[in-house]
Amino acid sequence: MKLGLVGFPQVGKRTLFRLLTGKEPNSEGKKGNGLGLAKVRDVRFDRLVEIYAPRQETPAQIEFLLLPDLDEQASRNEQILKNLDQVDVICHLIRTFQDDSVFHIHGMIDPHRDIRLFNEELQLNDLLFIEKRLERLEKEQQRKKDPQKMVQEENLLSRMKVHLETGHYLKNFLFTEAEEKLIAGYPFLTRKPMIIILNVGEDMANADSLMDQLKNDFDQQDFQWVVVSAKIEQELSHLDASDRHAFLEELQLDQPALDRLTMLCYKTLGLISFFTVGPDEVRAWTNRKGSLAPQAAGVIHSDFERGFIRAEVMKYQDLIKLGSEQKVKEVGRYMQKGKDYIVEDGDIISFLFNV
Repeated sequence: MKLGLVGFPQVGKRTLFRLLTGKEPNSEGKKGNGLGLAKVRDVRFDRLVEIYAPRQETPAQIEFLLLPDLDEQASRNEQILKNLDQVDVICHLIRTFQDDSVFHIHGMIDPHRDIRLFNEELQLNDLLFIEKRLERLEKEQQRKKDPQKMVQEENLLSRMKVHLETGHYLKNFLFTEAEEKLIAGYPFLTRKPMIIILNVGEDMANADSLMDQLKNDFDQQDFQWVVVSAKIEQELSHLDASDRHAFLEELQLDQPALDRLTMLCYKTLGLISFFTVGPDEVRAWTNRKGSLAPQAAGVIHSDFERGFIRAEVMKYQDLIKLGSEQKVKEVGRYMQKGKDYIVEDGDIISFLFNV
């Protein structure tokens, strides 16, 4: 599961990538990609570490692909669009901060324009693919290769084409299960979830009103939104815990923006965390939302899934409210769950198995 970080030049992509992953982008400049793992900044994990004081702590991680700068000429972005086919979620970083010493490829700051231009490229990319595929289907029909299936695909692609031409994205197109199979594996970029990251300046006074206005402008597109000040996050990264807390209070922020961003990315990927805890290790395990207990056990080890007996589950909120595992057990909230249990985000689990 991978997130692609994309944007025009001088929007703060490399700074944000460095802050997220602790890794320097490669040295190939505009033509190079960067790949790195970012810790999911989950306050529940931090609280569990405080409670158990383990010898080892292992947070959840997500993978970011840093893509080269978008060009103002759409024809030059072909390779970037191909790279986006490799990611599960697109993170589009938008510059909203004013700084006369940092140029903007379009001459002036206009978040609405930058969002619109990039998404028009995604729509055009999908339209071109559909047109090429329709041309190929027409030729294949003449050779009479499985004509019924080809007619079905042709009808579907034609409807998708109209949908895109009227300004919509394919993630808002309703597919039947059979139609999903027809286009499985096709590189449609407007089907991918998108997070719009607004990179604001140190003065964040108007950040919420700007985001609300943009949400209203693009209310049909089902984007996820988050505000980040890469400059503030960079300053926070150099402070110790107490100074960081004081700095956040001064800015009237309850948490660093990177915490919100990584959790939003995690959820947009369709992922949840369950935890294993103890004096040896507190660990956040990455699991797909809706997974059953044996599947979650298999995330730890295939033997856990193969020999699954039951899961002993404690809810995070119960532990925090009651203060200890023993208290959770005393009030009957330490639960035994079987193979049909759907693991929930934040579950603290111990698996019993036999192989």
